[in-house]
Amino acid sequence: MATTVALEDVWNLIGGERVPARAGTFEKLRPADGTLLCHVASSGSEEVAAAVSAAVAARPAWAARTPVERGEVIREIALALRVRRGEAAEIVVAETGKPLPLALGESDAAVEMGFFVAGEGRRLYGRTTTSSMPNRTVMATRRPVGVAALIVSFNTPLPNYAWKVFPALFCGNTAVLKPSEHTPASAAFFGELCQEFLPAGVLNVVHGLGSEAGPPLVDSPGVDLVSFTGSTETGRLINERAGRRLAKVALELGGKNALVVCDDADLERAVEWSLASAFSNAGQRCASASRLVVFDSVYDDFRDRFVESARSYETGPVISEASLERILGALAGARVLTGGTRLDRPGSWLAPTVLEDVAPDARLSCTELFGPVTILYRVRDLEEAIALVNDSPYGLTSAIQTASLHRAMRFADAVEAGVVVVNGGTHGSEPQMGFGGVKQSGTGWREAGVEALDVYTDWKYVNLIADPAQT
Repeated sequence: MATTVALEDVWNLIGGERVPARAGTFEKLRPADGTLLCHVASSGSEEVAAAVSAAVAARPAWAARTPVERGEVIREIALALRVRRGEAAEIVVAETGKPLPLALGESDAAVEMGFFVAGEGRRLYGRTTTSSMPNRTVMATRRPVGVAALIVSFNTPLPNYAWKVFPALFCGNTAVLKPSEHTPASAAFFGELCQEFLPAGVLNVVHGLGSEAGPPLVDSPGVDLVSFTGSTETGRLINERAGRRLAKVALELGGKNALVVCDDADLERAVEWSLASAFSNAGQRCASASRLVVFDSVYDDFRDRFVESARSYETGPVISEASLERILGALAGARVLTGGTRLDRPGSWLAPTVLEDVAPDARLSCTELFGPVTILYRVRDLEEAIALVNDSPYGLTSAIQTASLHRAMRFADAVEAGVVVVNGGTHGSEPQMGFGGVKQSGTGWREAGVEALDVYTDWKYVNLIADPAQT
């Protein structure tokens, strides 16, 4: 759906000030209808260096505040975002084309992440331990990493900012946020909202094309941590570049997620969950179900129901014309049961697409398309289903539809994924739940939940040795 929201040009936010880019701007188009939304600062190494310098300068004073104080600031930001949730959602609708109810839900998710992180202000736990040496006590305390580079995807912009910015700042780091070039307006809104409560330089926002603003940020010696959410290909490049200077790197990458439908599943509910998993947000979720693995005895029935429902499912547009063309090119030669074509309307719309007869080792089965495309597979039983689910370079999320506790437990134990859902969809994380994957879906870190504290802090071990003679 299109929106008439009007936006001014989007500039960088550096040291608390709106700053243009020396190279000028680029155009951001509405994916829903292809019209111009705004002009965006086209930043490069000069703007990145200024943002990192601002973050470095602001770091000592911000880190000196207590965790409780920093948590209270995060709470105030979350409260302000809740008041302006409608405005934030309208901006997201304009720059992504997703339905307003979905954007409102994402605004609320960002608020809830703020509330959760703020609560950790009373629980930034360390630990104590014993020693083999008499009169010695060892304390482990959490310390800020330093300056965090936060590089995010476009698919759920507000939650993406909240998942990174809130724990990074709460832990005492300062940050440079590099949003996707596809969602600059929501990042500008979020950054300027945060400035009402943060000292200058604690959070900086640098806009620009990923290929121009990303590398100097990753390479900057002033950046101590790079946290990235996006494609595996880009994540691999970031890991290589940051690894050369031994920076800490946390990657939450792609998926080729599978949803299994057993022969004892409620097929009506299985279809509902499969539709939402495969096609909501135009399939632009790292946790989208792009593989549907169905037991042979119910395959034909499930396929017919699913394909019929897919034909009328409203997905929203994909993020850009380039993304649409890339997906259409990948579908060439595939057996398409429905979809596979551009919808006859302005903007970047792809009809919900269902494929069949794709080999498990084919490129389509192993590549994340990041669009409303899913593939049906036929299997004999649970063990064959598990083998097919695991036959993937990715391991982010997975789901199973079954009435059997035994099957559910076997699946949960054997499947190679960071998240498992029984009788639901392949996504559904909440602020208190750590999220991340295995294999090429990430580097082992988990964001959200208390696990995020491990990303944004380092451990310091303090040895206290008492002398009984001095008592």
